[in-house]
Amino acid sequence: MRSIIYLLIGIIFGITMYKSEAASWFRIYEMFQFKAFHMYGIIGSALALGVIMVQSMKRFKMKSFFGEEIKFFPKDKGIARYLIGGSIFGLGWALAGACPGPMFTLVGAGFWSILIVIAAAMFGTFVYGRLRDKLPH
Repeated sequence: MRSIIYLLIGIIFGITMYKSEAASWFRIYEMFQFKAFHMYGIIGSALALGVIMVQSMKRFKMKSFFGEEIKFFPKDKGIARYLIGGSIFGLGWALAGACPGPMFTLVGAGFWSILIVIAAAMFGTFVYGRLRDKLPH
């Protein structure tokens, strides 16, 4: 039953991404050229909603679907890890014209060439997994 719920949430998320043009290469290109506020508005709204949801989960001690308390652990502080990782992520996003969420939305919309980008993203994730213990964190 939970799988069906997750699938429906994913479908609704994909439709929202497509209809809001967050999966549009043109909108992403506009964003990286600082020509339009559209994507920054979407990202900013998601960030604000995320902060509100995380604070609500902490304050009201919400539980997961499995009945376990949701716990948040602080991450190690370090500017280099976020600058380097964010730069690599941003460059990949700019080159591919899609971040991970919309990549799958684009497959659902019938843009089959994005499968090359998905394969490259999976390969990059594999390489990171192999090199993780050798990288500065």
